[in-house]
Amino acid sequence: MAYADLREFVSALERAGELRRIAAEVNPILEITEIADRVSKRGGPALLFERVKGGSMPVLINAFGSPSRMNLALEVGSLSELSAELQDILDLKPPQGLLGKLMMLPKLQGLSSAFPKIVKDGPCKEIVVRENPSLAGIPVLQCWPQDAGRYLTFPLVFTKDPETGVRNCGIYRMQVFDERTTGMHWHIQKGGAVHFRKAKRRGRRVDVGVAVGADPAVCFAGTLPLPEGIDEMLVAGFIRKKPVELVRCETIDVEVPANAEIVLEGYVDTGEQRTEGPFGDHTGYYSLADAFPVFHLTCVTRRRNPIYHTTIVGRPPMEDCHLAAAIETLFLPVMQKQLPEIVDFHMPFEGVFHNLALVSIDKQYPGHARKVMHALWGLGQAMVTKVIVVVDRDVNVRDYSEMVWKALNHIDPERDIEFVLGPVETLDHASRLPKYGSKMGVDATRKWP
Repeated sequence: MAYADLREFVSALERAGELRRIAAEVNPILEITEIADRVSKRGGPALLFERVKGGSMPVLINAFGSPSRMNLALEVGSLSELSAELQDILDLKPPQGLLGKLMMLPKLQGLSSAFPKIVKDGPCKEIVVRENPSLAGIPVLQCWPQDAGRYLTFPLVFTKDPETGVRNCGIYRMQVFDERTTGMHWHIQKGGAVHFRKAKRRGRRVDVGVAVGADPAVCFAGTLPLPEGIDEMLVAGFIRKKPVELVRCETIDVEVPANAEIVLEGYVDTGEQRTEGPFGDHTGYYSLADAFPVFHLTCVTRRRNPIYHTTIVGRPPMEDCHLAAAIETLFLPVMQKQLPEIVDFHMPFEGVFHNLALVSIDKQYPGHARKVMHALWGLGQAMVTKVIVVVDRDVNVRDYSEMVWKALNHIDPERDIEFVLGPVETLDHASRLPKYGSKMGVDATRKWP
């Protein structure tokens, strides 16, 4: 059974011995981060801080911070189960004959149940604040000493494509400027930024619904690097085997998860920017201050006793590493559908998602490794990967000792390394220019005559 909401997931974590309740009063300014960082790096449990200074909301953090908690969140024995289900759907072909159609029915029925469902009301509307809405009662963390302020770090940001109406959900940090405004840190390559640029061309503002604290499948779906136009809530429905129920916002034309703990309604004016940052980021370094759009709050809806769900990022390993590992497992069959020669694909935690990709392939011809490199650089969010190392199919890319040994024994550096220029990760502080720089590919396969 799919989790009805975040609370059911919290109960499941507690039953599994994966949650620790903290009764002592803690400060959302730096103190929660210090505790959570220490616990996360030791492989410790999810934490529920029940008494947070300056407010009445408990704070949940590190909920996804281990492989076992990821399995529990997605309700699978192992992530490979979910990957295999996705592979089955990708392999669907038009059925031949009556028997083939009958055999396909269960798969099609399961897929149809994934489509999101609009409902009239939901728990997220138990309390509605239209008059003078404020962020003041939410225990938003300041994570690191040099951060510019408090940041919402796990907001599910919902927008609609102004041309097609297609929904996008992404997780973009939001620096709190005051009780009614925040930054909106969406990167140039992300779905929210695409909607922003389209709205700017039309001279329109962007309606934005921000959900905080949804069921784990919805939270995970918000992290996925899906192709433009694919609804994250459809993928969440596929994961949870049950439609995501969405409810319309009070003041804007956006739908959000009905089971959310807190919903912030508002808009981004495409003609307005404000300095946002610095912020201690997942690279383990502070990302610098820069100009970003501004979110204006128009309404707050919430449950009666909401849980504030958040995370922290920084030097790995941390909670986001385990989310990234799950994404990697889930998306391998998608990648193989486009590049069937790929045997395995791995992004080590130390590469902080965009710095290093290790790829094994079934090599078929000279230059095949370079073909794969360039294909990956042209594939969605993989375009910002700084270093790609390609090895033969018999190399275990998850065994770093074997990987380094085999790679270094197969390369002539001048012959087998190439450099290209193109878009890089917004948070890459080493690039020569913001969002633009060089990338490196290493052909570490055995060379043919």
